[in-house]
Amino acid sequence: MGTANVTNSPSREQLGVIILAAGKGARMRSSQAKVLHRLAGKPLLRHVIQASQRLHPSRLVVVVGHQADAVRRICNGDDVLFALQKEQRGTGDAVRAAEEQFQGFRGDILIVYGDVPLLTTQTLARFVAEHRAQQTTLSVLTARLEDPAQYGRVIRQADGQVDRIVEARDASEQELAVQEINTGIYCVHADFLFSALDRLQPTNAQGEYYLTDTVATAVQAGLPTRAVLTPDFYEVEGVNSRQELARMETTRQEQLRRQWMDAGVTLEDPQTVYLSDEATIGQDTIIGPNTHIKGKTTIGSHCRIEGSAYIENCTIGDGVQIYFSVDLRDSELSDGSSAGPFSHMRAGAFLAPRAEIGNFVEVKKSTIGEHTKAKHLAYIGDTEIGRDTNIGAGTITCNYDGFRKHKTQIGDRVQIGSDTTLIAPITINDDVYIATATTVRHDVPAGALVFNRRQEVTREGWTAAKRAKAESHKDS
Repeated sequence: MGTANVTNSPSREQLGVIILAAGKGARMRSSQAKVLHRLAGKPLLRHVIQASQRLHPSRLVVVVGHQADAVRRICNGDDVLFALQKEQRGTGDAVRAAEEQFQGFRGDILIVYGDVPLLTTQTLARFVAEHRAQQTTLSVLTARLEDPAQYGRVIRQADGQVDRIVEARDASEQELAVQEINTGIYCVHADFLFSALDRLQPTNAQGEYYLTDTVATAVQAGLPTRAVLTPDFYEVEGVNSRQELARMETTRQEQLRRQWMDAGVTLEDPQTVYLSDEATIGQDTIIGPNTHIKGKTTIGSHCRIEGSAYIENCTIGDGVQIYFSVDLRDSELSDGSSAGPFSHMRAGAFLAPRAEIGNFVEVKKSTIGEHTKAKHLAYIGDTEIGRDTNIGAGTITCNYDGFRKHKTQIGDRVQIGSDTTLIAPITINDDVYIATATTVRHDVPAGALVFNRRQEVTREGWTAAKRAKAESHKDS
């Protein structure tokens, strides 16, 4: 690709994105690739992909390498292309791996790293806009730090244009004194980018192909270069260690808490509430202390979550009451329903409108019908329950025979007494009454009463005789 007519290209409005996600991240001391680690419940890479997608690029390419298959899997559902960097030979080599995906592309290419999860679409959009407004061939996003440490230094010319970028390990003492650093985020015209990458040489302390060397190539060719300073370094900071990930988690949680409080959600003790990046919460919902809202959870408006709740990948309607200390996963709670305290809903549990489950009730892969209640000490598994039914304390649906799971079907307006055992597969039809402490092994017709015959025996004076016997044994 040549460099002629770069700054006046009629296709300049085309935008491509390359996200570099091939590295291992050795300082994470982890068996998984760095970009797979999670921030606010979402892999680092997916934060960057989503921020980039909001720019509506015509092509978005993720460069994979270490654990490439696992990285591809977490992008499932994202509209992205992939390029493979077979060996990790530096950032320049990583970008060059994406060249095939940009055949025929003549717009600007935004280059970002997959480990900068706090990066916002707004910052990227401003960067691209400034790059284009100045008709620049190559722009680099920079920041100023009092202590730049191991970041690459941005060396400017007298007129303010970028002259070169020097990696810290290759910098002189004078260059190390520079406080403006390279964030690693570039916007480069495609015509220049790939021709410059073809000329890279690994003439540095690491023997790698540095993307930063393309800056010097542009300067030598007389093409305009620009450093765009961002005031928010925390946005462009990469994750390199567990400590940095933890610090970034704190920052992201603060952002999410402010976001939802600004949207009309009450957090009674914000610092103890953990929020997923993918969760949504309706207006006038109140969330108590020590609550974890994880995964793709959706919570409606006017809900009350009392606290010490763990909620993951759930759909919660409007006006739902969640009492103290519940564990809800992969379940749905319809409008006006309630759960808790100490309830457990597992995968596939569904509460219809105004259904209620209470103290120490566990529900798994079951539907609890409208206005139906199971308020105390019950296990409901692989069950469908109709409306206006009452499940007594201590009721168990015995759904597993040691080999397979079986289903229990319970109709409308059924009254199930305490301590009842239902042996699946079984159907309890509408308007059935089941007496206390009954074991039900067979289907029950509508309107029937079910009970087990047991003789009640009373032995008067039994306690005194028992004590006397115990005393005689003690004296002997």
